[in-house]
Amino acid sequence: MSEVANLWKKCSSCKKPIFLGSHYYECSVSTCTGDRTGYVFCSVGCWEAHIPGANHRSSAGAIEKFAPKTLEARRIIPVASPAVTASSSSGKSSSMSNEVLVVVSKMKQYIRDTSDFNTSEDVNQVLSNMVRIACDRAVEKAKVQGRKTVMAKDFSF
Repeated sequence: MSEVANLWKKCSSCKKPIFLGSHYYECSVSTCTGDRTGYVFCSVGCWEAHIPGANHRSSAGAIEKFAPKTLEARRIIPVASPAVTASSSSGKSSSMSNEVLVVVSKMKQYIRDTSDFNTSEDVNQVLSNMVRIACDRAVEKAKVQGRKTVMAKDFSF
């Protein structure tokens, strides 16, 4: 059996491997042995190294234990794939695919100030879709250039 397959856990202090069936040390303080922390140590020295940061009282001790001989089977819980919705030009779905992406009151005010026109309610979704398309194109340009930041130069009109 390979060492990777034989690995149980790593020492919480020095990160050396603790193999199945080998001895290890556990802190006697309950907060160190809980499911969330689960500290295990390969030696008493490593256990002692965690004491200053753990703020234990002098009654704490290292308990010698043995790792299980075999790994217990773990349940694999499948994650449901998200429902695909009609999105903009990108193939990815987003929780924002139907949200209005513009400040409607500011847009209506701009149109009113520049033309003295009113704005229909359906303009909000059309304009948001235009913003999505422009953003998708800008993301693609940034990807092509090897960046993970979208910049103003990625947008073109």
